[in-house]
Amino acid sequence: MQSGKMKKINDVIGSFLHLMLLAVSVLLFASCSQKIVSTGKTAAEILGDPNYQAISYGGYRELSRDIQPTIPQLKEDMKILSAMGIKLVRTYNVHYDEAANLLEAISQLKKDDPEFEMYIMLGAWIDCKNAFTKLPDRIRNEESPENKKEISRAVELTQQYPDIVKIIAVGNEAMVHWAWEYYVEPGIILKWVKYLQKLKKVGDLPEDLWITSSDNFASWGGGGSEYHLEELNELIRSVDYISMHTYPMHDTHYNPDFWGVPEEEEGLSDMEKTDAAMLRARDYAIDQYESVVAYMQSLGVDKPVHIGETGWATQSDGFYGHDGSRACDEYKSAVYHDLMRKWTNSKGITCFYFEAFDEQWKDAANPEGSENHFGLINLQSQAKYTLWDMVDAGVFDGLTRDGKPITKTFDGDKAAMMQEVKVPPTAKEISERK
Repeated sequence: MQSGKMKKINDVIGSFLHLMLLAVSVLLFASCSQKIVSTGKTAAEILGDPNYQAISYGGYRELSRDIQPTIPQLKEDMKILSAMGIKLVRTYNVHYDEAANLLEAISQLKKDDPEFEMYIMLGAWIDCKNAFTKLPDRIRNEESPENKKEISRAVELTQQYPDIVKIIAVGNEAMVHWAWEYYVEPGIILKWVKYLQKLKKVGDLPEDLWITSSDNFASWGGGGSEYHLEELNELIRSVDYISMHTYPMHDTHYNPDFWGVPEEEEGLSDMEKTDAAMLRARDYAIDQYESVVAYMQSLGVDKPVHIGETGWATQSDGFYGHDGSRACDEYKSAVYHDLMRKWTNSKGITCFYFEAFDEQWKDAANPEGSENHFGLINLQSQAKYTLWDMVDAGVFDGLTRDGKPITKTFDGDKAAMMQEVKVPPTAKEISERK
């Protein structure tokens, strides 16, 4: 009798344990099979749509990135950019707090206002082995151990904010040879692009997330044959789209054949000479874009090509200033911005214009250096000439940056602004400098 009761008890316990194990198995299966799904617009829908203007962004105000922008400051910046019609923002790394804080700032803004719309192209910084060290050699086909951490963090942030992160860019100008301090061979970029594509396939990243690398036009095959490597070709086949950079402003010094005033234009007015030079600068950028498209198509590949960076500094005491190519001032910067926006919008090309705000950490030892002056808005919360019409239209009414309303540079005095504009050098002057 006692043994019969024990048998029944054991049977009950066995059935219970079986059910518990079954339940755990179901839960584990569900957990393992659960896919990361994005919401809202996809990269395929956003890129190429002129209603989704793009810009490069860094929120740093100080001389060093040791001082990170706060979430309130980042929310302030996003409200300003949103008012400008920007809905896609590019970042550059995840090893600082800025990127994570920016995503949280946007998330908070969306909770406060369900109509608020801002998406991110999340950059993961890539270095070669021994980059930014005192060691004598940079090993291009080996990578920094920090790269793995960078990619892992980018994955984590994308999983946390799949409604905001729509693109991951592996590296920034990480393959172009003039980035001597850190550039890598294309195989390093390819490795991580394939890794991220695999995570999409298994559901650890949204399947509609787009993966790219953002690099100089030459790095994408648009320059010399030294870049035409099989690993690059495989990278082109592996990314969802190509993100290429073009900077005619820099080449007013390094490759000035398109710049200056040719002999046949010397009889024009100063304004006509300047405007003609800016049109040639736009066409120079178009040529570089088309060179990338042509190389891609020569491989039998047909996928989108967008501009990950282009811009024009408003000030320089170096190669591009009054004693150099005379390229940098607010007028030329505005003309270039408007020409590039008009062209890219008409062609269904997204242009991440560089950049939203001035950042002084980039050349902290040289306040007048061009790298500190690419922003459309300066550190005094003044909109440069490019945005004066927006100020007049009341776009920034009620918005502040660090407690300051958005006003105009030069107090809105165009004549005073134009006093800073220098006519590009003549072709003869340029040839004499070479």
